[in-house]
Amino acid sequence: MPQVLCIGECMVELSEHSDGTLTRSYGGDTLNTALYLARLGVPTSYVTALGDDPFSTAMLESWHSEGLGTALIPRLPNRLPGLYLIRTDPAGERSFHYWRTAAPARELFDNPDPTLEDALIQAHTIYLSGITLSLYAPPARARLLALLAQARAQGTRIAFDTNYRPRTWPSPTQAQDAFTQALQTTDLAFASTDDHALLHGPATPGAIQAQLAAHGIPEIVLKLGPAVRVVHAGHHTDIPAHPVPGIVDTTAAGDSFAAAYLAARLEGHTPTQAAQAGHRLAAAVIQHRGAIIPRTAMPATEAP
Repeated sequence: MPQVLCIGECMVELSEHSDGTLTRSYGGDTLNTALYLARLGVPTSYVTALGDDPFSTAMLESWHSEGLGTALIPRLPNRLPGLYLIRTDPAGERSFHYWRTAAPARELFDNPDPTLEDALIQAHTIYLSGITLSLYAPPARARLLALLAQARAQGTRIAFDTNYRPRTWPSPTQAQDAFTQALQTTDLAFASTDDHALLHGPATPGAIQAQLAAHGIPEIVLKLGPAVRVVHAGHHTDIPAHPVPGIVDTTAAGDSFAAAYLAARLEGHTPTQAAQAGHRLAAAVIQHRGAIIPRTAMPATEAP
């Protein structure tokens, strides 16, 4: 199975319960995808930076136990990872509150690192998100985007999720510019009508599809609420999700969907089959609190 490199940040995750108590875990959008990819049997490595603190050590130990590669993770002295708190409303919809401005992950691309650069250029698939791009100062982000273009020119497949959190960007214009550059190097785009509305304003699925296709992206997965639209080879198909009773927490629904979709595509399944696999995993995830569900809750990995 080809290897996937996922780039981003893992933070200490606090989930608030109805009685005000908190449960500590660890999570981040691309980290969630990376862990689920590893659970699905895809050789996957995570690309980030951590501190030398006990929380960072616990993260690494957890990732090792999941089979996630960590060789590309430097540890910076006297630093701590970022932290976020999840609050959920009665319908299971979540809101996030962040403490992350000094997180070591933000410095990953501040200076050239030949080992990291070689690994990215030689990877089969690189997965990153709009939240990944928001981590870095403009010069570091430019270095990453240049590496993505170089990697793609040498055959690496780039998968980009348009996750957008307005509070993590200095301005919408800066986010729009960064997203445009990333989309120009993308082979597989995960997008959503919600993210598009936040960044560009409301638009019809057809208009969003056309905007993404204008970048020359050969494969697009557009989330339409409970359904997804898959665009491939000049055609699009809408694939609805099955109703899920008892939604507890929608955290990582999209991240897990992306993992199952990527895993299925790497195994040679069609885009429609991959979307069905994504729906199955996401359905299991949203019936549990937090980003990463217990291994025992993972759905069966039967062929899509």
